[in-house]
Amino acid sequence: MIFNRSHYEDVLVVRVKSLVPKKVWEKRYQHIVNFEKMLADEGTTILKFFLNISKDEQKTRFMDRIEKKHKQWKFNPGDIEERQYWDNYMAAFEDAINKTSTDFAPWYVIPANRNWYRDLVVSKIIVDCLEGLKMKYPPPVENIESYKEVLENN
Repeated sequence: MIFNRSHYEDVLVVRVKSLVPKKVWEKRYQHIVNFEKMLADEGTTILKFFLNISKDEQKTRFMDRIEKKHKQWKFNPGDIEERQYWDNYMAAFEDAINKTSTDFAPWYVIPANRNWYRDLVVSKIIVDCLEGLKMKYPPPVENIESYKEVLENN
């Protein structure tokens, strides 16, 4: 299962845009931790990636979306408005990461200015995690070889 932003919006956008009082969004950090603890206790492996790009790189990507026809579908004028809150978002991201990174649900802050590097680091973390699960195929049905003869005669 993959969550893209999901409940973290409740401690980011609402904070930066002052959509609800601090006393409301501030307690949501603990709600997030509790939810992720419940998932982990039930056997879910949680990997959280913060893909960190610089403000200059964000500007370059927005310009590409305007200038390159094959990227124009990605452009959203609202992104330009949100950009004015860059410093506030960075502070909110930092708090969210610090307050919700746990042993059972760690955050990985990934330098993402270069897509090839971002992809390499994220895939390495995922592969390491999967290998750490030490998954195995379930055992075959008893006397599996005997079914070969049944199939050959059918």
